[in-house]
Amino acid sequence: MDYMTLKDAAEQWGVTPRRVNYYCAGGRIHGAVKMAGVWLIPKTAEKPIDGRTKRGKELSHE
Repeated sequence: MDYMTLKDAAEQWGVTPRRVNYYCAGGRIHGAVKMAGVWLIPKTAEKPIDGRTKRGKELSHE
């Protein structure tokens, strides 16, 4: 399986690397693994819904 780093995922999804780190630590990205202190994210992973936005709050209740 091919993996990307936090920085790569952040650029692809239009968020900060710190936000991607929160997604990984919270278990919101399926298939993300932490190896030697570095998060590895599958290249096929989709950006999780941001629960801080109005749209995200509406989708999380469905």
